[in-house]
Amino acid sequence: MKEGRGSSDGGAILLKAADRRYGLTENLAGCLEDKRQAGKVDHALQQLLAQRVFSIACGYPDGNDSARLGADPVHKMLLDRDPVTGLDLASQPTLSRFENAVGAKELYRMGESLAISVMERHAERLRGHARRVTIDLDPTDDPTHGAQQMSFFNGHYDNWCYLPVLGFVSFDDEAEQYLCAAVLRPGNVTAPVGAVGILRRLLLMIRSFFPAVRIRVRLDGGFAHPDLLDFLDAEPKLEYVVAMASNAVLERKAEQAMQFARAISAVTRGTEHVYDDANYAAGSWHRERRVLIKAEVVWGQGKEPKDNPRFVITNMKQSPQWLYEKVYCQRGDIENRIKELHELHIGRTSCSRFWANQFRVLLTAAAYVLMQELRLRAAGTSCARAQVLTLRERLLKLGARVAVSARRMVLHLPASFPFLADFRKVAMALGASTA
Repeated sequence: MKEGRGSSDGGAILLKAADRRYGLTENLAGCLEDKRQAGKVDHALQQLLAQRVFSIACGYPDGNDSARLGADPVHKMLLDRDPVTGLDLASQPTLSRFENAVGAKELYRMGESLAISVMERHAERLRGHARRVTIDLDPTDDPTHGAQQMSFFNGHYDNWCYLPVLGFVSFDDEAEQYLCAAVLRPGNVTAPVGAVGILRRLLLMIRSFFPAVRIRVRLDGGFAHPDLLDFLDAEPKLEYVVAMASNAVLERKAEQAMQFARAISAVTRGTEHVYDDANYAAGSWHRERRVLIKAEVVWGQGKEPKDNPRFVITNMKQSPQWLYEKVYCQRGDIENRIKELHELHIGRTSCSRFWANQFRVLLTAAAYVLMQELRLRAAGTSCARAQVLTLRERLLKLGARVAVSARRMVLHLPASFPFLADFRKVAMALGASTA
């Protein structure tokens, strides 16, 4: 092996293949305006964006990681450069200027482009036919540790933070929830802030790609705001389940069911629950809505039994137990998706400018979308439900040697490794051939 021609990220060519099929980095870069002097430019905007996205997916979330990756032959190949003689990757100062040059309008277009790319990909995969598309929104805390713009103390999370909201879509009864929105917000906002705007855009996109589809929206208790509920009620062919915090009126409506739950729990000496429903209108609502009631008594070892009533607002007609257990509770899996995003360091928002940090969030979101594409292509293998860090270890972190001649470049991957069959299947699904 000649010096400078080896890499530990040989499997990252799968990311390049996925991006080529998706057109993701090209679409995102198309939202940016290049204001640099043409004669002084070494790195095109798409190359800078792709460099950051591929690096994040491979486990290098910081701009200063470029100092270690600059001459890596595989990472140069990912940018369509000669792996040996081609220009090295952009340096940290160049990447920093790039991240801080992006403005609010460009970021808005990038957010739309990300969502459209995801919808278009799955409309193609499903040939435009889906009975139901489900939207899940959830906020997450992003702790801050410096003088970042719009960082505020949040009493709920007990720290200084941003409060990004993440949106996911799933199709019919598929288990995977695909990231389609990632919006950074100041740390002192409440959960519903911006939710109507995000939902409005997603609904328009979904209906354009799946015209006859029924849409379902699932939200946790922080989103139970009158304006958002009015918006959901006004949308045609839309179902929703939205959790709601307990209050004195709801607890009175749940009391009969709680009595049943306490009686059963006293006999079984264990956690029990009973389902019911009621019509309810908060003081700020224009009308009554159906509220599902989960009357639960929780037993803990060595502790007294504790009442734990739960409430969910819905416009659906099925039984309370089915709606709670088969519809609302399924949204809990997005906690795993959010955990994966944090493992990709979506919280690495250390820039001073708020919009630069929003850009970093979108770069990480793009890296996650590509990793989800690899997981989708791994259907039928042991990687089909693997977490993104496991996917990285099994499929991307492969020792490789690059051989360059006058006529061709050859990437030599290991002839044997534990997940060779999985790698081969993903590569074939992305267009590789055995010739």
